[in-house]
Amino acid sequence: MAETKSILVTGATGYVGGRLVPRLLAAGHRVRCLVRDPARLQGRAWREQGELATGDVLQPGSLKAAMRGVEVVYYLVHSLGSGGDFSERDLIAARNCAQAAKAAGVERIIYLGGLGDPQSNLSPHLRSRHETGAALREAGVPVTEFRAAVIVGSGSLSFEMIRYLTERLPVMICPKWVFTRIQPIAIRNVLDYLVAALTCPASIGRTLEIGGQDVITYAEMMTGYAKARGLKRHLLAVPVLTPRLSSYWVHLVTPIPANIAQPLIKGLGNEVIVRDAQARKLFPAINPLDYATAVKLALGKLGACDVETAWSDALTSSQGEKIPVSLISSEGMIIERRQRTVAATPGQVYRSFTRLGGERGWLYMDWSWQLRGLVDRLFGGVGMRRGRRDPEELRVGDPLDFWRVELVEPGRLIRLRAEMKVPGRAWLEFKSAPQADGQTLLTQTAYFEPKGLFGFLYWYALYPIHGLLFSGLIRRTGELAERATENPGFPSK
Repeated sequence: MAETKSILVTGATGYVGGRLVPRLLAAGHRVRCLVRDPARLQGRAWREQGELATGDVLQPGSLKAAMRGVEVVYYLVHSLGSGGDFSERDLIAARNCAQAAKAAGVERIIYLGGLGDPQSNLSPHLRSRHETGAALREAGVPVTEFRAAVIVGSGSLSFEMIRYLTERLPVMICPKWVFTRIQPIAIRNVLDYLVAALTCPASIGRTLEIGGQDVITYAEMMTGYAKARGLKRHLLAVPVLTPRLSSYWVHLVTPIPANIAQPLIKGLGNEVIVRDAQARKLFPAINPLDYATAVKLALGKLGACDVETAWSDALTSSQGEKIPVSLISSEGMIIERRQRTVAATPGQVYRSFTRLGGERGWLYMDWSWQLRGLVDRLFGGVGMRRGRRDPEELRVGDPLDFWRVELVEPGRLIRLRAEMKVPGRAWLEFKSAPQADGQTLLTQTAYFEPKGLFGFLYWYALYPIHGLLFSGLIRRTGELAERATENPGFPSK
């Protein structure tokens, strides 16, 4: 049996860290997560299996307790998106962490950085990733530094930029960087290396380059993704798109903000391929996947709504307050989430949203739901005629007007999958969660996965009416639960 280690994971709320923690726990290790806000890990299936330490790598005084008794530290922190000084912030954070690790007697640090020939003219972003590794080594704790290029996985930053551009643009006007060679790697192989390093003493103090089977170009990444999705895409390369202009274009077409896209795009001109094969020799049991297989696996996760983490997990709001309305794009989906605190029990709130549809209607602007059903029928869809099987009970597989019940968690949650004709796929989810003050948090989430550019235009063209409809629906649903609390005999419509 492999030796059990006491491990601290920094960046546990991020894309890689959030997937690494359950892998380490499954291997039997004792895992502590360093987080600025423990609430950010609520809802993670592994949350109760590990320890939490509240701290910030930019505040060295908060690291002493987190490091106590730790043998190995995974350093997965990145300040990209924090502003133009992200490289300086990364250096300060890395030095703080390394010094705290040295003082606590930590045996080693394992760091995930970026590929790129250090002798070439690296972009500020890629140069910063290398400098961060060097900063971690300054305190004298042995460091294993893995360097990877584009990580292919559902929700990863670089891959999501590729997939959004490909999904939404039938003809893509591209700068010359689309012909730069890269060696993308599947997220599962990245995790394989990170975990395997624990039991490979020969990897201590080494810088190891890791990549997938294929050396391809960004253009081939886009066309390969299009092939996997059954899309026809054409690339038109032009020499005039600067990184700044390209970042604004990415900002417009994808969910990635310009301040994050710009440093990434500047790095796309650098060839990032594995030049040193030591990782393959040290870890012969790891067989890197080819790009097509990695894309297929990522799309399978997305199609099953089984995305563990996304790039936006660590970069979106870190505030604990409940946000009444949020509209984001993540993992290839547009997500509109609304929340409302209701003066009722979770069971009463659950009952109010499980009774929607059928003869009772949809509580707010029911005429618009009926009209949408009529339009659907005119175009050959199922329309609203199916109603519901039972006026009180919902079971998985039940039809509900033009929805299908996909998930039921009694007393807590239902998820409906749209079966009307739409240019993509859509879901509507309701969830009730108890609050410390005795009230209930009602969360209503609409998910839409657009198909191509038309799906993207469809969502935003109809968003004004959707915004009005969904805001009224969550308000009336909450009011219904509150009135039922005050008067159990109050009618449901």
